[in-house]
Amino acid sequence: MGMVMVKCPQTGHAIPTGIETDRESFGRSAVFFARTRCPICRADHAWFAREAWVDEPNNRNQRQSADSLA
Repeated sequence: MGMVMVKCPQTGHAIPTGIETDRESFGRSAVFFARTRCPICRADHAWFAREAWVDEPNNRNQRQSADSLA
């Protein structure tokens, strides 16, 4: 499981949407539109599912480990 993330259009930072899922389930979900309150710039950002990604900590740690071995 991971957190659905979007990019803050004002700062460019990744922000969590509060939606937890896995990549496969998120990829199968219907196209949707949502709003998320940004903790960085304190604005509400509207976003479409196609602009978001799932940040799964297990996959991130595996990628970092693989990168350090290369």
